[in-house]
Amino acid sequence: MKKIIGALLAITWATCALGQNKIGNFYVTWGYHRDSYTRSTIHFKDNKTDDYNFTLEKARAKDKPDMHDFFHTAPTVPQYVFNLGYFFANKPQWGIEVSWDHLKYVVTDNQVMHLKGEIRGKYFDQDTLVTPQFVHFEHTNGNNYLMISAVRRFTLEKDNYWANHLSVLVKAGAGGLIPKTDSYIMGKHNDGPFRLSGFVVGTSVSLRYDFLRYLYVEGSVKGAFADYTDAKLYEEGRARHSFFSAQYIYALGINVPLHK
Repeated sequence: MKKIIGALLAITWATCALGQNKIGNFYVTWGYHRDSYTRSTIHFKDNKTDDYNFTLEKARAKDKPDMHDFFHTAPTVPQYVFNLGYFFANKPQWGIEVSWDHLKYVVTDNQVMHLKGEIRGKYFDQDTLVTPQFVHFEHTNGNNYLMISAVRRFTLEKDNYWANHLSVLVKAGAGGLIPKTDSYIMGKHNDGPFRLSGFVVGTSVSLRYDFLRYLYVEGSVKGAFADYTDAKLYEEGRARHSFFSAQYIYALGINVPLHK
């Protein structure tokens, strides 16, 4: 986590340097969210032994908020977002943002899915009750989106005396998927490591209220398309799937004007 935050800071401060001779605004956002996912078809393959090569069609998945013991766990345990952004000096309604979204994706156990493909030399093409003893699959540490986005701010109301500011932010960007996939395939377990496993593109709309110049609260809805092209299973096993996600985010933030 420290390395990720350090990389985000380096990228964002490099961007901020573009406006170092003029007035600009740097900001930091931290928040939490709930998520929903479309169904996906998941392809599992053993690239070493050919022990299995099959798909599970229309898999249902859910998030895992982990908010039940919020005050007794690390703040990075629940599903969180961490954004670093900069509004340009010469075009203050435009900005750039680097974000790390920590989502969790859990395929629901004991659901009926269509199994198609080969397992240990036998071909299947049938509806199957998928139990955890057969397949359990999740990105819970997590289904992480590392993205760079363009930001456009639309001002709704502004009070210069109190430095209050109500605005809508529209963002669009792309980046990489860096999960720590946890899986059981026919009893064989693998957990991690963190690795680049695909790509993500997304857009969001936020309602932000800035107050007392330096602080703000923000509510957002974010939609994304995630394409896992190379999720790690045990040994040389790999999984591929794609889905759409929706995030419902509530966050706090700090504004840091670079120059007066």
